[in-house]
Amino acid sequence: MCGICGELRLDGQLPELKYLNSMMAKLEKRGPDHAGSFSDGALAFGHRRLAIIDLSYKSSQPMVDIESGLALVFNGTIYNHPELRAELKARGHHFFSEGDTEVILKAYAEWGEDAPKHLLGMFAFAIWDMRKKVLFIARDRMGIKPLYYATAGKSFRFASNTQALLTTSGIDTSLDPLALHNLFSLHAVVPAPRTVLNGIRKLQPAHSLTIHMDGRQELKRYWNLVARRPSEPRSEQEWIDAVHESLKTAVHRRNNIADVPVGVLLSGGLDSSLLVGLLAEIGIQDIRTFTIGFDDQPEEKGSEYEYSDAVVERFRPTHHKFHIPNEQTLLRLPEAVANMAEPMFGQDAIGFYLLSEQVSKHVKVVQSGQGADEVFGGYFWYPQAHASTHPDKLQRLAPYYFDRDHREMAEMLQTPFQTRDYTGELVRELLESPDAEETLDAVLRADVTTFIADDPVKRVDNMTMAWGLEARVPFLDHELVELAAQMPTELKLRDGGKYVLKQIARGLVPDSVIDRPKGYFPVPALKFVRGEFLEMMRDLLDSQTCRERGLYQRSYIDKVIANPEAHLTRIQGSKLWHMAALEMWLQSVKV
Repeated sequence: MCGICGELRLDGQLPELKYLNSMMAKLEKRGPDHAGSFSDGALAFGHRRLAIIDLSYKSSQPMVDIESGLALVFNGTIYNHPELRAELKARGHHFFSEGDTEVILKAYAEWGEDAPKHLLGMFAFAIWDMRKKVLFIARDRMGIKPLYYATAGKSFRFASNTQALLTTSGIDTSLDPLALHNLFSLHAVVPAPRTVLNGIRKLQPAHSLTIHMDGRQELKRYWNLVARRPSEPRSEQEWIDAVHESLKTAVHRRNNIADVPVGVLLSGGLDSSLLVGLLAEIGIQDIRTFTIGFDDQPEEKGSEYEYSDAVVERFRPTHHKFHIPNEQTLLRLPEAVANMAEPMFGQDAIGFYLLSEQVSKHVKVVQSGQGADEVFGGYFWYPQAHASTHPDKLQRLAPYYFDRDHREMAEMLQTPFQTRDYTGELVRELLESPDAEETLDAVLRADVTTFIADDPVKRVDNMTMAWGLEARVPFLDHELVELAAQMPTELKLRDGGKYVLKQIARGLVPDSVIDRPKGYFPVPALKFVRGEFLEMMRDLLDSQTCRERGLYQRSYIDKVIANPEAHLTRIQGSKLWHMAALEMWLQSVKV
């Protein structure tokens, strides 16, 4: 929905407005409709608006409530804001706008630090208490909306992307070896609070952070996901019916809570096709869908048109289909990377970027199918981990999921960037945390609560918001996620995964979509690296900047470049592209 930023001077001095302006400039794409700022002594807020709910000036930001002495900047959408508004009115609160922004202000005035517990949606926001001189920031349960921060000297700064923070002074831009270990183990996932840059951190999903003028910071988790079976067993049909109703509610919320039209990113896979089917089922007439494809490679098709066309034939939406040739993909790749808040390896990032460019010409909001695989067990490594009998929970997952073993890190990275097996430690801790009944429950919970925010969800947010397009992800509705976490494993893994979703879809979407092999958003040129793509990556890794950075072992680079297609990760990503993508991103942010 928007881009937010701000600075709190912990020494009581006035913030430097040049930094506020420079941060806002880097957020313009996220919010092209309006710019606003606010200051109160040591605190300054900046906001770039993408107007979606209550399009009037009354919902412009920063929003200040004199009655409560609170000021707010907010990015996201609160789907239960009408219900909350009614409840808060009953508690004596008065409203001057019709949007969801003011609801957050009043919720904080009523419930304080517990306010995020009452919000259903995707959000990152900052509230300044003008009376107590306290800054409160919070992020949604699933981490759908980003929130980065940095402490530089006596300044605490925050923003919706790292590029905004990097326009200010005093940020430590050295590389974090522990974050790099995550990055190259978990296909670009660096779990919060770390980023690859030592001086920039991000707020964890489902957390709030309170910053006091004396420098104290209080981090608080406000939500946990429990992955245990319910006390009252349910039949298979009861589970299917419950998920069906919860998913319809999630889709309905994300379609109707908007004062602008909402489209669907239709890939041709089960998840996005099911979204279209559910919209039709709940009676939405004006469905708008968007599909993109790329050039084929001998080993892999670059589009899924045959499946998306079947969905279009069934539901007759207003459909837009785009094709991007390889030369355009290569030409626009650096542009897409430059719009990433953090380096990403997923080959579909460029796809989402180019698709969003076209979609933004037609709508300002879309629904997307991200999260279904993680919530309902759709990836091939889930049954592999589930079948493992290894006594160490980490070893039930790592051999099928990690991009590189710890020993390969020493072969790839130069000595200053080598570290202990930090990723193994982190993932083991996640898998051994309480309130998960089986190993697979723990794996899916880690995916949903930690990994997904920094892989597909971040990718979709960054690439859509680069074009002023908001993406909504109904499969990550936290009430749906809570329900699915209780579901027996067999109802997720049966029939090749996502069994419950396939049962819901049967009779609703075409059988060809339900029964097709599992697919991924294909950009074959970034998987099977050849020709101009290979030359581009070779040039990046051979550049003086890359050599002077001293990150990679030259012998490892030479080995991978000699035969890129022999060096794929366990989930079929290109190891050469991983190295090149990080270097391209570092050069794009000039660190």
